[in-house]
Amino acid sequence: MNNTRFATAVHIMTLLAESPQDWLTSEWIAGSININPVMVRKELGMLREAGLIVSRQGKEGGTQLARNAKEISISEIYLAVKNTEVLGKKNSNPNPACPVGKEINDHLKALFSETDQLVLNFLGDKSLQAFCDQFR
Repeated sequence: MNNTRFATAVHIMTLLAESPQDWLTSEWIAGSININPVMVRKELGMLREAGLIVSRQGKEGGTQLARNAKEISISEIYLAVKNTEVLGKKNSNPNPACPVGKEINDHLKALFSETDQLVLNFLGDKSLQAFCDQFR
């Protein structure tokens, strides 16, 4: 994942965990991250789809965690916004006449899968609450 989606999602989830009773708006969250509220709303949509947050519309609207921060693993946040393998993308069109080129993507697929599983296992041992506790 060579972008800021994961960092943005963790920032959002940390803000929500730090104010569990409040309904935080995308504008308020965007102010903390210093990005456009539209980008926050995009990530909120992914986090909502993953069941990590709940939102409500209207004057008293905003977003809250769907569960206690102790029950949310960092790996769940990662999976909610993951859009590529940890190591990036495979070559799209290697030379099939080359002894390496014809098999490289099969071998890379296994390597990428193993690496991704290591990341998930590592992040799965960490709760959102434990991450938040670092700010105290």
